Amino acid sequence: MKIDWAALGSVFGVSLVVTVALVGLFTLGIAGLSRRERADVRGDSATLAVTGAYACFAACAVAVGYGIYLIMA
Repeated sequence: MKIDWAALGSVFGVSLVVTVALVGLFTLGIAGLSRRERADVRGDSATLAVTGAYACFAACAVAVGYGIYLIMA
């Protein structure tokens, strides 16, 4: 049995980049929602932060859905 190390390294690299990007998007979403809570306490509006947070969560959901699609295909 021969292992294709280049392909294995490529899969590892792509997996690492996608994982870090997904965690980063989710973190930005949580940060946006926490800004909304801080704005509510101060009486301000954080519409842009909430919209960005929901966009980040939607992008995470799309990425997870695409990953499931790739596994099923």
